[in-house]
Amino acid sequence: MEIERKYLVKRLPHDLETYPCRAIEQGYLNTDPVVRIRKSDDRYTLTYKGSGLMVREEYNLPLTEASYLHLREKTDGILIKKRRYLIPYAEKYTIELDLFEGDLAPLQLAEVEFETKEEADVFTPPDWFGEDVTFSSKYHNSMLSRASG
Repeated sequence: MEIERKYLVKRLPHDLETYPCRAIEQGYLNTDPVVRIRKSDDRYTLTYKGSGLMVREEYNLPLTEASYLHLREKTDGILIKKRRYLIPYAEKYTIELDLFEGDLAPLQLAEVEFETKEEADVFTPPDWFGEDVTFSSKYHNSMLSRASG
């Protein structure tokens, strides 16, 4: 189960370059239900996501590079490219800050995952976060891939 909140970003943290960063490329074989392939640095994954906005099922399966490259040719819509920064927050959380590239630039989104729905409901974001878009499917990567493709 995935429980996460998603926010637009008002401004980037001043020390962004001090945090770990991954280069991510992902595409969608299907958007309802979501079936995604992803390359994150040198790791390859196939992901299934169920319906829902803040809370939904998620299953991840490892792929080989060859399998990823084969499936990449079958994606529908654009291939999303982004840089993901991993930023610790409040001793318990990791903010995943995505800076989109290509057709989706200059979009910037921040996501935070939680152990329970109750924890997500009472979360107080840092002041550099903008609008909470958790309940807008418009900002799901699967929808972004269709809107720009």
